[in-house]
Amino acid sequence: MPLVAHSPLPAFEKLRQRGEKVLTYSQALHQDIRELHVGLLNMMPDAALTATEMQFMRLVGSCNQIAQFFVHPFTIPGLSRGAETKAYLDRYYKSFDEICAMGLDALIITGANVTNPSLDQEPFWRPLKEVMAWAEEHVTSVLCSCLATHALVKMLYHIEREPMPAKLWGVYSHRSVHKEHPLLRDINTRFDVPHSRYNAVYREALERAGLTILIESEDAGVHMAVSPDQTGIVYFQGHPEYDTHSLLKEYKREAGCFFDGEREDYPPHPEHYFNEDAAAIADRYRAAVLAAKQAGETMPTFPEAHLVPLLDNTWRDTTRGIFNNWLGIVYEQTEFKGPRPNRPVA
Repeated sequence: MPLVAHSPLPAFEKLRQRGEKVLTYSQALHQDIRELHVGLLNMMPDAALTATEMQFMRLVGSCNQIAQFFVHPFTIPGLSRGAETKAYLDRYYKSFDEICAMGLDALIITGANVTNPSLDQEPFWRPLKEVMAWAEEHVTSVLCSCLATHALVKMLYHIEREPMPAKLWGVYSHRSVHKEHPLLRDINTRFDVPHSRYNAVYREALERAGLTILIESEDAGVHMAVSPDQTGIVYFQGHPEYDTHSLLKEYKREAGCFFDGEREDYPPHPEHYFNEDAAAIADRYRAAVLAAKQAGETMPTFPEAHLVPLLDNTWRDTTRGIFNNWLGIVYEQTEFKGPRPNRPVA
């Protein structure tokens, strides 16, 4: 069932323009359908903030549960923000106090950029702990992506993420390893998931803490696990929310960082992402960038328009199935979990 545009957040209109079903607030008022309120704690850096917002909102809106979905984006202190993004957050995002007063059925926590050697040294660590302390008492289920997973398993189980020899970057084949679990009902047994990270948490440490591994890859390791109660916290180590071109955008940024001297080497192709034709285009662009850099010329225009049509999405259907199962479990469990959240004022 559809998202409800209950605020002036621009993402609602953008999703509608892309063919997603989004109800106006007045339309929602005339439907006698149960509401589900999903918080989106968006910790992504400025460049990826609104894209991440759209990705998770689209996944929630693709759910086929008989409910109206109210998504409430918010953020926390301790994240570096530019003036433009801060103005955007002040205008469109709720405060955590407002979230607490309103109440939620479910919570999604995104990844974030980090700059310190240990996650508990990050300025956002204490605010994130406050959010989780509240969520454990008031939210039916929490779903975490990438860095949020690393933060929460450290916070709750003292599991340290470990640096990998090289960045795990690309689209990797995965298998469900606990096929009977309700979160994996009716999804493919083999599928792809994008990853983009330098660190990992591993099966052995998670299982020692009592977590159940649901999805794993020979190349990328654990992707999905759940807390010992099986549904209270869902951990993703990859980025199943990514758009088809998300890794391409990252590749473009990294090429720019190389040209500007912010990284020493030209970025490799994201693994298993480019087909033969796309790889050839990317390699020709790399040669042009190296030549321009050596000659002191401006950076050539990135061939994004030529690459995008050559990219495949091999993860979205499975991701939608998992989100549908997750929100279905939330739907069932919130019938017995205290008072309903207050309807927001549009």
